[in-house]
Amino acid sequence: MSPVLEQSLLFVVSFIANLFSAFAGGGAGLLQFPILIFLGLSFSVALATHKAATVALGVGATLRHLREGKLERGMTLVILAWGLPGVLLGASLILHVPDRPAQIALGLLTMGLGIYSLLKRDLGQDLAPRHRSGWGLHQGGAVLFFLGLLNGSLTSGTGLFVTLWLVRWFGFDYKLAVAYTLVLVGLFWNGTGAVTLGLLGEIRWEWLPVLLVASLLGGYAGAHLALKHGNKWIKRTFEVLTIAVGVKLLW
Repeated sequence: MSPVLEQSLLFVVSFIANLFSAFAGGGAGLLQFPILIFLGLSFSVALATHKAATVALGVGATLRHLREGKLERGMTLVILAWGLPGVLLGASLILHVPDRPAQIALGLLTMGLGIYSLLKRDLGQDLAPRHRSGWGLHQGGAVLFFLGLLNGSLTSGTGLFVTLWLVRWFGFDYKLAVAYTLVLVGLFWNGTGAVTLGLLGEIRWEWLPVLLVASLLGGYAGAHLALKHGNKWIKRTFEVLTIAVGVKLLW
């Protein structure tokens, strides 16, 4: 494959993957990560390169969502304080762990997310804050730590877990949950994972510029669509992506 065709394929796939990820609240790895392996990267190099590129998704989405000013400082600190240690631990461990059994387990769980949301017709349609203090907050934080561990160690779908957890446990609607996921997971969690994997492993630096541009543009466009359309559209897109990510991981 010629370098021009290779770079063009990377841009198109990355833009589409990050657009849908920014709209649904996760799942960029559904297309972007497999294409990096298809083009010849090993699992560990593809993972580190993918993580580095998805930071631009967080930047693009952040630029769009911060204009709305809906992120609360308290919940922002909770998600970062509980999640980032898990990301560091997961990124440190994944290079020494066989990935296939973990991918199968993650695939089944991710499909379960989509089916659960599909069966719960009113889930995430209205904002109903809960578990913002006391024991409920600590329980929610413990799950965020576990999701951070998955985010640091696995390739796709973990942002979708965070989105649904914010909806189910903390009472967010889908639109607000997607905003938190894209800004905090896309930018800070993925950034931490990318730095850790880059230090411990290897990144394909010559592919990174086109991936960063495509992720930035796709993240901004997807965030714009998420803000423009209602919770029902986001919920349906979330369900399609979670089931598709699950099937891909199993396959």
